[in-house]
Amino acid sequence: MERRTFVFIVCSPHARVGVSTTARLLTDFYLSRRRPVEGFDTDPHEPDYGAWFPDHVRVVDAAAITGQISLFDRLLVNDETPKIVDIWHRSYERFFATVRDIGFFEEARRHAVEPIILFQADATQGALASALALNAAWPDLAMVVVHNEGAAPLGEQPHDILHRYPARGKFVIAPLDGPVAKLLTNPSLSLTRFLLAPPSDMSIVLRAALRHWILQSFTQFQSFELRLELEASKYLR
Repeated sequence: MERRTFVFIVCSPHARVGVSTTARLLTDFYLSRRRPVEGFDTDPHEPDYGAWFPDHVRVVDAAAITGQISLFDRLLVNDETPKIVDIWHRSYERFFATVRDIGFFEEARRHAVEPIILFQADATQGALASALALNAAWPDLAMVVVHNEGAAPLGEQPHDILHRYPARGKFVIAPLDGPVAKLLTNPSLSLTRFLLAPPSDMSIVLRAALRHWILQSFTQFQSFELRLELEASKYLR
């Protein structure tokens, strides 16, 4: 099987649609399986993703040359360590402009690095137009649409909206009740440690609800990872 490194680019041109939540869950998915993972937070002002994983996530300014060097040079390293990039909505346009200018996606293929876009859907035409523009610019680029039902509800016909996205798959992140959602705002709460040993002082009801929510997402990530591995197998081509 060909050695590959996956680079997950979690993005949206809009704020508060669940970008950092997806990056957080995916990072904890790998950490909970004792897999190495490396993350990048492109919000230099309020790096929530970086705060959750100070030992695994590097905060970079995608608008600065030094930040771009720190980010893109590292993403091209084929070391089989998954890379996760949390694209701040204010960095969205600059990030993909830089990607185009330096030919990052084309260079990544030469290094056996496979970028995968995790595009956060919302109900606006602007989000859909941005996803379509990415697909038009890089039609061979793998894109998965992510629907965070709590952060970006899509109304009564979510499937109709999601169907319009040019994606090869989708992840659905379920909404959380207020008390459970409040737990996630605590930067000291590690989802990986929670799964191994839930805090003894946490309500048994909250523990069950949070565990169920985490495992729902992890099951989807695991299924997608398996599909990627099967697609990469030369014996199945």
